[in-house]
Amino acid sequence: MLRVIPTAKNLSSQITPLVLLRHGQSIWNRDKKFTGWSDVPLSPNGEKEAEQAAYLLKQAGFTFDLCFSSPLQRAKTTANIVLSTMQLNIPIIESWRLNERHYGALEGMHRWEAIKIFGIWPILGCQIKFDATPPYLEATDPRFPGNQPAYAHIDPNELPRAESLQHTLARVKPYWEETIQPEIRRGKRILIVSHRNTLRTLRVLVEHFHSRQAMKSKLATGRPLVYELDQNLNVTRRYYVDKLI
Repeated sequence: MLRVIPTAKNLSSQITPLVLLRHGQSIWNRDKKFTGWSDVPLSPNGEKEAEQAAYLLKQAGFTFDLCFSSPLQRAKTTANIVLSTMQLNIPIIESWRLNERHYGALEGMHRWEAIKIFGIWPILGCQIKFDATPPYLEATDPRFPGNQPAYAHIDPNELPRAESLQHTLARVKPYWEETIQPEIRRGKRILIVSHRNTLRTLRVLVEHFHSRQAMKSKLATGRPLVYELDQNLNVTRRYYVDKLI
C-alpha cells in the first residue's frame, strides 16, 4: 500500500514544523577523525549533501522563519547552502551551545591512533555510554576553546575540555528552553543545522528520550528530520522528508 508523506503545505495551522539537519560530510568525517569543536570545512560530497537536503525540503513545500546553527563552519556552510538553494532570506542565529560534543584530547586523531595512545575502553566507552567522557585536554592546550579567540567572550569555566553526551545535553538544554522553544511557541517554523551528538541531545529534549535511546539514535549527514509539534510542543508526527518513519 502506498503511504503518502505529509508535506509542509498541508500542515494544520495549529501544528508547527521543526526540522533538524545534520551538516553535510566534513573533511574529518570523510577521513574518520574525531572532530568535535575543531573548525573544519565540508568535503565536496558534504556540499552536495547540503544541496540535496535543500532540494528535498523545497520539493516537500517547506519554508522557514528562522534558522539556528552552530558557529562551526561545517554547520554554517550547510545552513547557507540550504537557504540559498531554497531562496530563503531569513536570519541564521549562531550559538556555541549548538556546537558538536567536545572530544577533548581525541580531537584531530584517527580512531586507531587514539586507541594506541589511550587504550580501547576510554575510546569505546565514550562512544557507547551516555555519561562517559573522553580524555580531557589540559587547560593550556590550544584545542581548549578558552584559548581560542572565537570564544573569548565566554567565561572559560563554561567551556569544555571534554564532554560526555550528558555534558552536551546540559549545555544544549538551556538554549533549547530559553531561545528556541519560545520561537516555536510563537509559531515560527524553525530549521536547526547542527551536529550528530548535538542533535541527539535535541532529540532527547523534543522526544523525551532516555539515555539509552539517545546513544542508539542515528542521524545521517544532510538528511532532514521533521517534527510536527502541537501548541504544547508535543510531537504529533516525526518523519524524514524523504521517508515517512
